[in-house]
Amino acid sequence: MAELLRAETVGGLLLITGAVVALVWANSPWSEDYAALRDWSIGPESLHLHLSLGTWAADGLLAVFFFVAGLELKREFVAGDLRDPRRAALPVAAAVGGMVVPALVFVAWNAGGDGGLRGWAIPTATDIAFAVAVLAVISTHLPAGLRTFLLTLAVVDDLLAITVIAFFYTDALQPLYLLLAAVPLGLFALLVQRRIFPAWALLPLALLTWGLVHASGVHATVAGVLLGFTVPVVRRREGPGPGLAEHLEHLVRPISAGVAVPVFAFFAAGVSVGGLSGLADSLQDRVALGIVFGLVVGKAIGIAGSTYLLARFTRADLDDELAWVDVIGMALLGGIGFTVSLLIGELAFGTGSVRDEHVKVGVLAGSLVAALLATVVLRLRNRTYRRLCEIEERDDDQDGVPDVYQQRDG
Repeated sequence: MAELLRAETVGGLLLITGAVVALVWANSPWSEDYAALRDWSIGPESLHLHLSLGTWAADGLLAVFFFVAGLELKREFVAGDLRDPRRAALPVAAAVGGMVVPALVFVAWNAGGDGGLRGWAIPTATDIAFAVAVLAVISTHLPAGLRTFLLTLAVVDDLLAITVIAFFYTDALQPLYLLLAAVPLGLFALLVQRRIFPAWALLPLALLTWGLVHASGVHATVAGVLLGFTVPVVRRREGPGPGLAEHLEHLVRPISAGVAVPVFAFFAAGVSVGGLSGLADSLQDRVALGIVFGLVVGKAIGIAGSTYLLARFTRADLDDELAWVDVIGMALLGGIGFTVSLLIGELAFGTGSVRDEHVKVGVLAGSLVAALLATVVLRLRNRTYRRLCEIEERDDDQDGVPDVYQQRDG
């Protein structure tokens, strides 16, 4: 079972299944039962952790996914393609462009002064879990560099979006808790750097770090990324075998793919549209339209455009495996926004307000359109790469050497 869950396609299918079940349930006659389940609270009140199941999924379980993402990203920065600063700069620039342009598109739609500008940051966030899952499902032969690019972009995007929330949408930021979180985080880093990694020692420190980051008012998934970045990649002694980062990723990935991400998707995707009439009413609001065009058009232009400009006018290099049409498909995929976008909508307009409901419809519609467009582009590219792979592996003379590598005289 663990080996099966380590396959990204399986994890992606589980996530999409959880999202579809939630979406159908939330728009069925039993939608109140779904809302009651999502909003049911559990946890110690004394520790300020009496949270709804939806919040536990978005802040708690998703931190497990971010921990795995942090491990994978650090391996790429230390021993993978991203160790070259010229290549690492491109996804970082893409993340910045993928936030600025959607915000400008949203502002252009809502410059009328009716209060809609409060939600300017809603279309700036890319949902890393959904984007990576969709890529895993539609990709069989796409270059591995595309996933690394998307993962780096999405993590940087989320960190920037959380910074935006802290500065523009948070009234109760608690810096003291952030400073306290550095203590268990430092002890965790000390243990893993010394290759001391029994679960009974690391788990309490990880949970304490998560709890203090959550109490600070910063999105708690940041704790997962920070914990992942502390784990060493390179083996202390030379020789075959995985480093600690790869070892921990191997252990935790089935929990992330099989439990954390599907449960998060189940509680995050249950957006009530209100039928065709509700959908039509919501999409008449300029806030919803600004979100849709921000996610679909703004993200694509911001990500692909900033990547091209940086590669054109600096020494930054695109991965040798990738073509620009791959980047465009990945940029469209960056328009999938759920968790952080919905969170910003609640903070901007108030939970349960009419405009918050319009925000949910806009995020859902924009994300679905972006995912469908990305699927079309990347599936076409997948066919191209599959044909190239078949040509490279073709061996008509059955001599064990692919024909493409053999020189034939006239």
